[in-house]
Amino acid sequence: MAKKEQKTGDVKRPNIFWAATEGIRAVVELGAYVPYQFLNRIPEDGDGHPVLILPGFMASDLSTIPLRNFIHKLGYKVYGWGEGRNYASEEYVDLLLDKLDMIYRKHGVRISIIGWSLGGIYARQLAKAKPHKVRQVITLGSPFRGVTKANNAKWMYDLLMRGTGQTKLKKELIEDIPNPAPVPTTAIYSKEDGVVPWKLCMEQEENLIHQNIQVRGSHFGLGVNPAVLKIIANRLPFSQENWQRFEPEGLLEDVILYPST
Repeated sequence: MAKKEQKTGDVKRPNIFWAATEGIRAVVELGAYVPYQFLNRIPEDGDGHPVLILPGFMASDLSTIPLRNFIHKLGYKVYGWGEGRNYASEEYVDLLLDKLDMIYRKHGVRISIIGWSLGGIYARQLAKAKPHKVRQVITLGSPFRGVTKANNAKWMYDLLMRGTGQTKLKKELIEDIPNPAPVPTTAIYSKEDGVVPWKLCMEQEENLIHQNIQVRGSHFGLGVNPAVLKIIANRLPFSQENWQRFEPEGLLEDVILYPST
């Protein structure tokens, strides 16, 4: 059942308090990552299908090690992006399409793609280009509805506009980025994000295969945030054939961890 269209309105920069505390909050979330795995019964019966994980701008596969280890323990075949640091180039799309083809040939099944921040923008574009090879997409704080807007992620704005009004990316690609992918997509966002405006990290309209989920936490900590990890563990077993919405377990979890559901 489709939900009401999400309006962005006047998108503002993230709150200065959330921006100033990004680092310390991410450290706290990293500190919660280890006990979360030991104190919670995490299912380890994944079907082994491949999961490609893409890092954010200026990050590399080092940043996704905890996330990749977690997903590996769930029972899936995990792939990093393997391109060093993410310097945000249109060339990455073609390189990642080749990687997608390689993984698909090796396993013969559709691939789930998880993208963090800018990595989520790439993930959605891969799914649009080759939906028959993509099982689902999960984005973590990815501002796909406003990649050319100035915000606290000034690197994104400057990178695309270069301060001259001229984008480094093709106009067709820029215009297509906000459009949803034709595969099940979960857009995870936080209203406490101190890097990108949370309203830009949501699908414009939710429907049977597109869901927005709010969590509490920092932008830099999304890859280790226990609330995010639980969503990922819940989503990966599903495919387009049996897709269903994520629902919190109980009122307390609904109010504290996932206030938007």
